[in-house]
Amino acid sequence: MKYRALFLLFLTVSLNIMAQGNHCYWQQRADYLMDVEMDVKTFQYKGAQKLTYTNNSPDTLNRVYYHLYFNAFQPGSEMDVRLQTIKDPDGRMMEDGKSRIASLTEDEMGHLHVKTLKHDGQPVKFVEEGTILVVYLDKPILPGQKTVFDMEFEGQVPLQIRRSGRNSKEGVALSMSQWYPKISEYDFEGWHPNPYIAREFHGVWGDYDVKITIDKEYTIGGTGYLQNPQEIGHGYEAPGTKVKHKGKTLTWHFKAPMVHDFMWGADPEYIHETLHMENGTTLHFFYKDKPEIAENWKNLQPKTAEAMEFFNKNIGPYPYQQYSVVQGGDGGMEYAMSTFITGERSFGSLVGVMVHELAHSWFQHVLATNESKHAWMDEGFTSFISSLCMNEIMEQGKQNPFEGSYKGYFALVNSGKEQPQTTHADRYDLNFAYGVSAYSKGSIFLAQLGYVIGQDKLMQTLRKYYDDFKFKHPTPNDFIRTAEKVTDMELDWYLTDWTQTTNTIDYGIKEVVAEGDKTKVVMERIGLMPMPLDILLVDSQGNQETYYVPLRMMRGEKENPYSQLNRTVLDDWAWAFPSYEFTIDRPINEIEAVVIDPSMLMADIDRANNTWQKE
Repeated sequence: MKYRALFLLFLTVSLNIMAQGNHCYWQQRADYLMDVEMDVKTFQYKGAQKLTYTNNSPDTLNRVYYHLYFNAFQPGSEMDVRLQTIKDPDGRMMEDGKSRIASLTEDEMGHLHVKTLKHDGQPVKFVEEGTILVVYLDKPILPGQKTVFDMEFEGQVPLQIRRSGRNSKEGVALSMSQWYPKISEYDFEGWHPNPYIAREFHGVWGDYDVKITIDKEYTIGGTGYLQNPQEIGHGYEAPGTKVKHKGKTLTWHFKAPMVHDFMWGADPEYIHETLHMENGTTLHFFYKDKPEIAENWKNLQPKTAEAMEFFNKNIGPYPYQQYSVVQGGDGGMEYAMSTFITGERSFGSLVGVMVHELAHSWFQHVLATNESKHAWMDEGFTSFISSLCMNEIMEQGKQNPFEGSYKGYFALVNSGKEQPQTTHADRYDLNFAYGVSAYSKGSIFLAQLGYVIGQDKLMQTLRKYYDDFKFKHPTPNDFIRTAEKVTDMELDWYLTDWTQTTNTIDYGIKEVVAEGDKTKVVMERIGLMPMPLDILLVDSQGNQETYYVPLRMMRGEKENPYSQLNRTVLDDWAWAFPSYEFTIDRPINEIEAVVIDPSMLMADIDRANNTWQKE
C-alpha cells in the first residue's frame, strides 16, 4: 500500500508538471558567430560558424535541422519544379516562358554545403536533403541545456533569381540573403524544416556576430552595427576621418542583437548616406552611383524617417538603433534591421516599397509569427499599416486607403480559387490565391475588424498586441485574444470564419415597406459569415441617422462610429436566423434611402443589395 500511495503521488505530481508545461511559454535561442570570406571574382565563399543553441523547450531533441537556402537555385530543385508546374508562375523567375532556374549553368547556380559539423566538439552525422540539412545527434539536447555546434561551410552565390543572388538586373553585385546555414525553428508545434520554394520564413532569435572579408572596393550594408568603422571607412567612419586600407581585402565586423536573420548587400559602386533621427535611430541608405536614380534616393531619406515615426506611434517603438535601406534583390524583401529594394523606380513606387518593407520590421522581425503557416498576419498586417502610412506621408487623401485590398479579395472570391488562410504558404494552388489571401484578405482582417469593434479600439489593440507579444512569435489566437481584452467582446467567431474558412459575408435589404405611419425594414443574411450591421437612414430632407444591429455572439456593442449622427441600437441578431426586421418610427414617404454599411469596410461580396432607395 505504501508503494501504491507513493506511485499515485508521483503520478499526480508528474501530470501537474506536464499540464503546466503545456501552457508555459518558451522559445529557443540561437546565437551565431560567423567568419566568412567572399571571392568577388568567382562569387564563391567559405565560412566558419559557431552556433550556441539553447533548448528552452520541455523536450529532449535527438536531431536538429538547418536551412540551406541557396540549394534552391539549381535545375531540378523543388523551387524549380514548383515554378515549372504551378499554373501562374512568378514572372520575376521566368524568362521567355521558362524557368530561369532551369537554365542556370554550373557556375551560375547556387549552392550551400556543410563540410564539417561538430556537436560539443564531437563530429556528428548529417545528410543534405535539398534545402534542408538533417543532423543526427549522438548526444541528445536536454530541456534547458545550452549546446554548441561548430561548422565549416562553403557556398556559391547564384545569379539573382529570387530575393538573393549576384548581378541583379539593376547591376547590384551581391544581394546576400538566405546565404548561410540557418538552424530551423523548433516551437510548441515542433520542428519547422520547410523546404525553400520561394515563399515564407520562420526563424530563431539570437545575437549575431559576423565578420565578412571581401574586396576592399566593395561597400557593405545590411543587418547589424558595424564594430570597426574606423578600419573600414566607406561612409561609416566619423566625419573628417581619413581611412587607409592595407591589402586587397577588408574584414567587416557586424553585431546584431536579438534578431532572427542576417542579410547584407555589397557593391563597389554603392553610395552610402545616413540620416540621424531625433529618437536616436540612424537610417542608412545604399544605392548604385547612377545619376538617374540619385534624386529619388535622396528624397527617399526623409520619407523613411516619416514612415518610421508613423509606425513608432501607431504600432510601438522600433527596438534597434539602426535601419538600412539597400538597393538589391528583385522587388522588396524585409530582413532584420534592413531591407532589399530595387531602386530604379518612380519616386512614389520607391516610397511605397520602402514603407511596406519597413513596416515588416514590426510585424515580421519583432513580432515574428510563423510566416509559413500564418502569412496573412505578417503580409496582411503590414499591408494594412503601410496603406495608412502612405495615405498620410504621401498626402494621398484616400477616404478608404484599403480599396485595393477589397478589390483583390472580391476578385479572388469571384474566381472560385480561394483557399482558407490557414493553408500553408507553400500549399496554395495558385500564386494569385496566395497573394490575395496573404496581402489583401490579411489587410481586410484588420480594416474590417475596425468596423466590428471601432477604429480607436483597433489601433489600441495593435499597440497592445505589439507591446505584449514582441519577440514572442505570436499566433492568430494571441491577436484575437488581445482584441477581446481591449474591447471586452467575444471575437473568436471573427477569427474562425475569416481565416479558417472561405465563408463569405453577404447581407441584403430584402424589403422596405409601410406599416401604417411607420416603416418596416426586412434584411437577410445570404452569406455564412456573421457580422454586426451599421445601417444608414437618409430622409427626404437629406437628414441622416444610423441604426446598429449588434451580433449576438459578440456579447458586446461598439461605440457609435458616426458621433455626429444620432444612433439607435436595435436588438441583437442571432446568427442562425436568416432574416431580421426592425421598425422605423416614421412613414415610408419620408425615407429616401436605407444603406447597409456606409463605411464600405465590411467585405460584403454583393453590395448591390445593400441599398434601398425610394423610386
